Amino acid sequence: MIRKILAVIAGYAIFVITSLLLFKFSGQDPHEPASTSFKIITLIYGSVFSFASGFLLKLVARNRNLNLNYVLGFIIAGFAAFSITKSTGSHWTQLFAIIFFAPISILGGIYYNKRKR
Repeated sequence: MIRKILAVIAGYAIFVITSLLLFKFSGQDPHEPASTSFKIITLIYGSVFSFASGFLLKLVARNRNLNLNYVLGFIIAGFAAFSITKSTGSHWTQLFAIIFFAPISILGGIYYNKRKR
């Protein structure tokens, strides 16, 4: 059970830390409008690390079912939805997390399972 909890925490940490680093080093405020090119870069960057977070979760958890990946996806989408209600400004980053990054974290788990067959 502890391994599963740590797996979800590790997966979410990868997602959050890499997101924070992107906005820190780019100087872009995540709650302000961004250029289309920066949004595309964010979509690609976020997708890669969302996929990695789902993959890492499976690596740590060492189980075959996707339940924990669904939990991770729900946490990513849940915090993004909460952030929409509590923050002002543009919500493009939260929408990306809900629409793209949460489902892609599940794909990371699916890929891990297919790779381990």
